[in-house]
Amino acid sequence: MARYLGPTCRKARRLGTDLRLKSGSIDNKCKAGTPPGSHGQKRVRTTDYGLQLRAKQRIRFMYGVLERQFHRYYTEASRRKGATGAVLLQLLETRLDNVVYRMGFAVTRAEARQLVRHGAVTVNGSRVSIPSYAVEAGNTIEIREKSKEQTRIKDAVRLAESNGVPEWLSLDSSKLNGIFKRVPDRSELPAELEEQLVVELYSK
Repeated sequence: MARYLGPTCRKARRLGTDLRLKSGSIDNKCKAGTPPGSHGQKRVRTTDYGLQLRAKQRIRFMYGVLERQFHRYYTEASRRKGATGAVLLQLLETRLDNVVYRMGFAVTRAEARQLVRHGAVTVNGSRVSIPSYAVEAGNTIEIREKSKEQTRIKDAVRLAESNGVPEWLSLDSSKLNGIFKRVPDRSELPAELEEQLVVELYSK
């Protein structure tokens, strides 16, 4: 399955925000305040289209979704009841790789995606290896028995315990499982995700 394999810091620097693509702080790793390239400081986009495009890229890159798949999510969101932008973010939040990341089984979404692809995750007791699998309220997400001894998973869970998990999830760190209790409200998601600009972009 296609995925972005290029430099992650360049993306974060170009958009000027932490995309959670690397473990640790972007300020320490990526120099977020400095745009990429020798003339980065001179590259300023002020048009409405530029702002809308960057808003879309910020969401796409953060959730690790390619353009065609992102457009399918938008199309589905536009068919459902509610604000299209908020529904779009909610659909992205229900992706299995994102839920694995949010529960703290991985320190980045890319690592969570790898865990899913390698068959280390089960949903309601059944192994699922599709990162885009839509998790539903009440589903139990668990690390398979043969993968529970992985050091990276244990380290990630310890970090999650110290930072806490979102209100719409529960985590049992001793059993390495958790429950997706509900779809999060828009107010519980990062404020810097300007989904309304994405709606304006696709509405043209």
